[in-house]
Amino acid sequence: MLVAVFWIALGLLAWTHVVYPLVVAVLARRGGSSTEARTLPRVTVIVAAYNEETVIERRIANLQALDYPAELVEIVVTSDASSDRTEELAAAAGARVIRNPRGGKVAAQDRAVRETESELVAFSDANATWAPDALRRLVAAFADPRVAYVCGQLRLEAAAGGNKEGVYWRYEMAVRLAESRLGGITGGNGSIYAVRRSDYAEVDPRFGHDLSLPYLMIQRRRRALYEPSAYAFEKPTPSNETEYRRKVRMFEHCWLIVLRGKMLRRQPLGYLVELVSHRHLRYASGLLHVVLLAVSLALVTHGWIYDVALAGQVAFFAAAAAGVGIARYYTLVSWATVVALWNYLRRGVPATWEVAEGTR
Repeated sequence: MLVAVFWIALGLLAWTHVVYPLVVAVLARRGGSSTEARTLPRVTVIVAAYNEETVIERRIANLQALDYPAELVEIVVTSDASSDRTEELAAAAGARVIRNPRGGKVAAQDRAVRETESELVAFSDANATWAPDALRRLVAAFADPRVAYVCGQLRLEAAAGGNKEGVYWRYEMAVRLAESRLGGITGGNGSIYAVRRSDYAEVDPRFGHDLSLPYLMIQRRRRALYEPSAYAFEKPTPSNETEYRRKVRMFEHCWLIVLRGKMLRRQPLGYLVELVSHRHLRYASGLLHVVLLAVSLALVTHGWIYDVALAGQVAFFAAAAAGVGIARYYTLVSWATVVALWNYLRRGVPATWEVAEGTR
């Protein structure tokens, strides 16, 4: 039984991190076609904000400077009961401001969607910056009437403190592009995405849009795509340790969706494989590593391959403890999935959020 558990854990880790990305990359070579909108639709760009006075004016100025007809863009700042000058500064900068009682990002976004009327609604974080043509490129995919959701590419600035999130993020974007060309993406990012108003879904405020909207669109037999030419830029957290704390908070919401969001119901077979491979197994990586290490210890002296496997794991974790960049990043993020699951099971997940350290 221990031998079986060893190979299952090792196989699942290898599949989610190495084999699956290679398989979808090969399959995706045959797919992918671009479309362009013949006429530009009206778009509401919604920025959810909680105490963002240090960046909100810059965010609005960036959106006002986009290469998109100003008369077709409405900029809305939906404030989650900010207690600083966010709302005052946003209004003075020319945005429409909606003040909400403290209820979390998704609740604030829902109200902004309900109180606007454009054909498309786009969303952005307050600390993001969009490339001048980002909105045009994001909107272009909606020329295909089957498309309900489009996510752009987030590019992370170099972290002064050694955070290796940027290395992982480039790997993640390559997988996302392949999935987009196949069954559809399994996750987005809050920095730059858009939804056709008729397809917008109000979800549990604790879920968040990044993980929930793509799979909901596919359940409805609509399309959820990734547009890599629509760029947004953000500052990452400064170190692997600060990224670990951000990931714990993020994974708490991911576990909630995985365990209670009914992600796997009524999904096409190909997309079902994507969800299990890229989301469920990725979030289970920390647990799989714990299991693999435990059975490797139990199988010492039962064969050279188990001895080598244990030595490899010990060497990798020793490198992480010594501060070797990518080893430390991977170890911390994998452990964050375990801590997040414990937090979720112990106390649940709040709908509200706080600014991530060092990202403003």
